[in-house]
Amino acid sequence: MEEIMSYTNLKLFALSSNQELAAKVADKIGIELGRSSVREFSDGEIQVNIEESIRGHHVFILQSTSSPVNDNLMEILIMVDALKRASAETINVVMPYYGYARQDRKARSREPITSKLVANMLEVAGVDRLLTVDLHAPQIQGFFDIPVDHLMGAPLIADYFDRAGLTGDDVVVVSPDHGGVTRARKLAQCLKTPIAIIDKRRSVDKMNTSEVMNIIGNVEGKTCILIDDMIDTAGTICHAADALAEAGATNVFASCTHPVLSGPALDNIQKSAIEKLVVLDTIYLPEERLIDKIEQISIADLISEAIIRSHEKRPLSPLFEMGHK
Repeated sequence: MEEIMSYTNLKLFALSSNQELAAKVADKIGIELGRSSVREFSDGEIQVNIEESIRGHHVFILQSTSSPVNDNLMEILIMVDALKRASAETINVVMPYYGYARQDRKARSREPITSKLVANMLEVAGVDRLLTVDLHAPQIQGFFDIPVDHLMGAPLIADYFDRAGLTGDDVVVVSPDHGGVTRARKLAQCLKTPIAIIDKRRSVDKMNTSEVMNIIGNVEGKTCILIDDMIDTAGTICHAADALAEAGATNVFASCTHPVLSGPALDNIQKSAIEKLVVLDTIYLPEERLIDKIEQISIADLISEAIIRSHEKRPLSPLFEMGHK
């Protein structure tokens, strides 16, 4: 009872995208989810209603901007506006998956930097703090002029493989591209394994496609663990897994923080050399999408501890360390 009383000025609301995760987080904190409703008018407009007083409260909204991306983003913006007008003390957005993160720079002439635009919209709406997990590009933190707590999913993934006994020199952590080397190195440090890198060239004509070129590192006779921040159509990770198998890897596992899994993703995974795909629940996956090859780990403990530490004005830095589980 004392624990619940200590959070009397803390409220957690769930919008449409992560209600199952939000319920787990609320349970671990020891509070009830805030009462609110989201409805859509026949023309597609969204209305959010807050069904309890939040005056003077520190409010956390849990919502990923996964598919339908634009609806979920608008829900956040509308909810933030409602909270601000209802005199919330602080408005904190917990966005386990930050949509539009791949549009983080101008790769070609006349391209938008949409992840910066999303940051601007959140700030203008009235968000005081953002808490997110494994941004596609870490520099997105710099797009904000408010505090951004950037949590890491790798310790949870490392813990899974550690408990499965996949550690040491017989295991190789593999980055599916050059951009993910830092992520792979951190997982390899945790599991005490060497690393390898897939050198790929992405097609300039087609989106969501890539071509595997060669493997940097020794994978022959090894168990390989691929790690990425997100898996969308699964083309990249599946091509990488098949290339590792062809290069003599005995077993191929894959992992990611964000299971976007759009389009032909499940079919690609099912047909690939991947034995098991380990993902976090930053994006809700209904039962029918949890095929046998997919193992989902909850980030509820990590998120709940981050919310508590933020609310109590304690440092979140211990949560960023690879040893934290």
